[in-house]
Amino acid sequence: MQSTVTISKPTLWMSRVLSALPVLLILFGSVLKLMKTASVIEGFARSGVPEKLILPVGLIELTCVVVYLPRTAVLGAILMTGLLGGATITGLRIADPTYPMPVILGMMAWGGLYLRDVRLRELIPLRKSTSEG
Repeated sequence: MQSTVTISKPTLWMSRVLSALPVLLILFGSVLKLMKTASVIEGFARSGVPEKLILPVGLIELTCVVVYLPRTAVLGAILMTGLLGGATITGLRIADPTYPMPVILGMMAWGGLYLRDVRLRELIPLRKSTSEG
């Protein structure tokens, strides 16, 4: 059964922008890892993560981005939440001042999805419906 709720064009565009930013940043990071650039190798060393994990992490990031595509976006958002949670704790552990960035990216990914997916809004309402008794 399809919902009859429509989403306004401005809301739809805002959702796309909110979703695109984290996707593009994670995709960019994934490509850099798959290319094993010097900055990635240096960053992994500074974080205390073995260099042999660069490619697997890059593949995980790429997988999260692909799964975040429209048909499987909720699963993708869940996977990206785990990925970004790991990035957050790693940043906190090494006292990286950019540690809030993964949290912000996760909020943007979920916010974009929330704005465009009526099912998600029904599952997690921001306020109670006035029609409820």
